Amino acid sequence: MTKLFSDQWVQEWCQENGWTDLFVERYSYWAFPPGAVMPQPIPVAALRRIKATKGWSPAEQYWYGGAIALATLTVGLSYYSHCPLPLVLAFAFAALVTAHLDDGEMFMCS
Repeated sequence: MTKLFSDQWVQEWCQENGWTDLFVERYSYWAFPPGAVMPQPIPVAALRRIKATKGWSPAEQYWYGGAIALATLTVGLSYYSHCPLPLVLAFAFAALVTAHLDDGEMFMCS
């Protein structure tokens, strides 16, 4: 799984809301809420708002950009070669990128 958020985005949220000592454990963000002595995960609602505001992370931009570039290249290659095999390659790569960037675990819980 790829990082869905820039650490800077989550750090900004923590500073705005008084959370301290941000750390990441297996793609899960933890910090100390105001007045707490134990770290807690950053609320999912806050992560959703960050994602909606900021959009794709740099890693997502890289992978999705590569998939789009490959798809564009294979459309032309498939047209000129009169063979659908390059399109199959692009589809397979896009499926792998989508699986790699799947965030189902992050946003399934409410």
